[in-house]
Amino acid sequence: MSWQAELDELAAREAMARAMGGPEKVKRQHDGGRLTVRERIDGLLDDGSFHEVGAIAGKAAYGPDGRLAEFTPSNCVMGRGLVEGRPVVVVGDDFTVRGGSADATIRDKPIMAERMAGELRLPLIRVIEGSGGGGSVKTIETTGRANLPGGVGGTWLYHHTGDNLSRVPVVGLGLGSVAGLGAARLAATHYSVMTKEMSAMFVAGPPVVNALGSQKYTKQELGGWEIQCKAGAIDHAVDTEADAFAAARRFLSYLPSSVFELAERQPCTDDPARVEDSWLSAIPRDIRKPYRARPLLDSIFDAGSVFEMGRLYGRSVITAFARLNGLPVAVIAGDPMFYAGSWTADACAKIIRFVDLADTFHMPVVHLMDCPGFMIGLEAEQRATIRWGVRAMAAINQSSMPWCTVILRNAFGVAGAIHQPAGRYSIRYAWPSARWGSLPLEGGIEAAYRADIEAAADPAAKLAEIEARLQLLRSPLRTAEAFWAEEIIDPRQTRRLLVEFAGYAEKLRGAGQLGRGLRP
Repeated sequence: MSWQAELDELAAREAMARAMGGPEKVKRQHDGGRLTVRERIDGLLDDGSFHEVGAIAGKAAYGPDGRLAEFTPSNCVMGRGLVEGRPVVVVGDDFTVRGGSADATIRDKPIMAERMAGELRLPLIRVIEGSGGGGSVKTIETTGRANLPGGVGGTWLYHHTGDNLSRVPVVGLGLGSVAGLGAARLAATHYSVMTKEMSAMFVAGPPVVNALGSQKYTKQELGGWEIQCKAGAIDHAVDTEADAFAAARRFLSYLPSSVFELAERQPCTDDPARVEDSWLSAIPRDIRKPYRARPLLDSIFDAGSVFEMGRLYGRSVITAFARLNGLPVAVIAGDPMFYAGSWTADACAKIIRFVDLADTFHMPVVHLMDCPGFMIGLEAEQRATIRWGVRAMAAINQSSMPWCTVILRNAFGVAGAIHQPAGRYSIRYAWPSARWGSLPLEGGIEAAYRADIEAAADPAAKLAEIEARLQLLRSPLRTAEAFWAEEIIDPRQTRRLLVEFAGYAEKLRGAGQLGRGLRP
């Protein structure tokens, strides 16, 4: 006796599931310039590698004869697949079924995806479009009661959404309108991407917000990519969904599959001892002139390896992954094009999150230091910049990964003091262009030497005389003479020394989960 009849029924149900919300809803998705969830998964994963779990889960209706008459699949599609040959877990919202709302899904499916990633120690990719919360407003009527967020005894989805951040790489792709719990799941990631024209993210969408206030917003005005990337809620925005898939794949290429492994060194064709004469003149002698930090990063690290995150947020600081002779490292660099590189409250928050990310996945840190101090002024005080600054200090001091700092230009004040972890050894170099102190001389001489300047026959000449005298004393060579700074180096040796650091760091990395959890 054969079980072919049952297998035929299984195939028929799988075909219904692959039809998603039906031809009209699929067409509407395409007409809106968006792919379906299944097309997204196929574009994200290696060809033919998707192994779906729970394909035929959904809501069914049966005829009088007990046979299946209707079937609406769950609007959550999940399973395992490969990215560049490495196993991952992917879970995606199907917007063609009830607009991705949770009242059209089966709650155990996204929970299982989260558990699968955490317990099999596999990277997790969330493809998000919809609300994904407790249901729509109509759910109150269909269930006959209001949903209490969190339920009784807690909710496993909320638990795993945060817990996985401490165990496996988590990527979120916002590829349409994302609200409520969907927005929370997109933000609760190590790396998040949204498409510029087709996606938006918000706690509550325009219909709710517009009903509560006098000003009316469109989706883009309320939660478009420029809003969310500048606010730091989203790390990156791209033009197309294909670009989002490529960004996710590249992000994962720098990380291990879980905290219980170490990221692998990749083959490198770039000369570890490569020298660029341009580094010698990269920092202008005129301290009022900024310079572009990104071309400098691109030239120091392995060619084509710099992968920046959060470019539009906390813009006085650059955070990126890169490679040194093939070894992945986490990079922090000052960007003097914004606030001369001063650390704002947003920049400090950016540093905290990035340092915690590096520590969680055992990545050595390279800090190309250029910070004249914390941002000052009324707005800085209103933003509690010093509070965020000492939090950044705590994150850096608590980090356990090998750390190498190269002071390119400025290192002043409390912010200047936290360019490396305190209380443990780290490697540090300084370029001849480096300048440091408790406070910059500029603007402080007039206050400190006011009496001398006012008593002089020529106050302007006296000011210039004092400034010239102090500038000589401020030379980094004077500091190194007293061994208050370890090494002043020829900038052209920077790459060779950083590659050497990467070699030391590779042996010091240890796998395992940190005692403290990672917060989004």
